[in-house]
Amino acid sequence: MIIVLKQNANKQKVEDLIGGLRERGLSINYSEGSHTTIIGLVGDTSRVDPEDLEALEIVEKVRRVSEPYKLANRKFHTDDTVVRVGNASFGGENFGVVAGPCSVESEEQVVEAARRVKAAGASFLRGGAFKPRTSPYAFRGLKAEGIELLLIAKKETGLPIVSELTSLDNLDLFADVDVIQVGARNMQNFDMLTELGHCDKPILLKRGLSSTLEELLMSAEYIMSGGNQNVILCERGIRTFETATRNTLDISAVPLLKQLTHLPVIVDPSHATGIASLVEPLSKTAVVAGADGLIIEVHPTPQKALCDGAQSLTPDQFDKVMEQVKVLCKLEGKRL
Repeated sequence: MIIVLKQNANKQKVEDLIGGLRERGLSINYSEGSHTTIIGLVGDTSRVDPEDLEALEIVEKVRRVSEPYKLANRKFHTDDTVVRVGNASFGGENFGVVAGPCSVESEEQVVEAARRVKAAGASFLRGGAFKPRTSPYAFRGLKAEGIELLLIAKKETGLPIVSELTSLDNLDLFADVDVIQVGARNMQNFDMLTELGHCDKPILLKRGLSSTLEELLMSAEYIMSGGNQNVILCERGIRTFETATRNTLDISAVPLLKQLTHLPVIVDPSHATGIASLVEPLSKTAVVAGADGLIIEVHPTPQKALCDGAQSLTPDQFDKVMEQVKVLCKLEGKRL
């Protein structure tokens, strides 16, 4: 249930209303936007009479919310959430680009990648230290050493780093990681989501391979219900009957999510298809569809990559993609 307050509502009466609602065992989400102030009620609202609330002089209207996700719901928070990390941001008029190798392989590799993606205009460095792989024989990352190498690249370039957490057992190693990524395979790891709700870092939440948008938003709700409101959603392609690409990019998810939630939405064109030549057209499509950012795999020498070389761009290719992205962002009123 949401309560829309009248403009210039008496602050003391608003505080009295909130206090009374809390006494009924309800959690309160207070959102003061540029034009509208909303009180969102989370909990058992069956015994709350909307007509009683609408009779209050400070209340404009009351609406029940049918969707199971409340905190992530745009009805609860009409203005776009902006997730800030240092000087970079996702959401609102801000467009963030995360780029770097799928897996951290060496200091030379990750530092070179960091320097090149920063020069091209990326605002974050991505790199996998822990890699969940389908095959137990595939390269599964350098683990703690990989985190250390990412921190070296961060020191060299100043870029905030994004890396995937695959197990809560490794959470302590992510103390200096700026954005924790929850991969597609862990989107419904509810113990992990609950724990990340108590941390003070932004969470980049990737859509599961076969997950609906409601399931994605409910996973975000797990994090937000713990108190962490800094969630970035990522459309990274879903599994369909099509075999020409690794996954199928659900581009319609971007504008639809922008209607359903106030959280920033970014697109991963690399995992969406697994084909490097498709990254540029899909990146441009994502900007026009209204995305708040991109996450792109870039490797100094993709043909030698230990993981996902076929979908990784060379630094020169990434330069060309960023040239196009910058033009489109300007046309769409987005700031890189």
